[in-house]
Amino acid sequence: MPRVEIYTKKNCAYCVRAKALLKRKGVPFQEVDAEARDELRTWLAEVTGQKTVPQIFVDGRPLGGFDDIDALDREGRLEPILRGESKP
Repeated sequence: MPRVEIYTKKNCAYCVRAKALLKRKGVPFQEVDAEARDELRTWLAEVTGQKTVPQIFVDGRPLGGFDDIDALDREGRLEPILRGESKP
């Protein structure tokens, strides 16, 4: 199973929704708090092109935020990525 990381902040509704979606899928993930870590937020912006959280990574590849994984899920493309059968 691929490694899933989710970068979050406190009091972030989209972070809560993203974690809930991953939990519903039965996917173990590592949560990384990016709240007061400017260097981490800078790195996330460089890697993803986004300045918002959550940011979800699968095996080190960015999937995007909640809206992105929600869209992948609705299209039926999220589960194969989370099982390691498809590339993000």
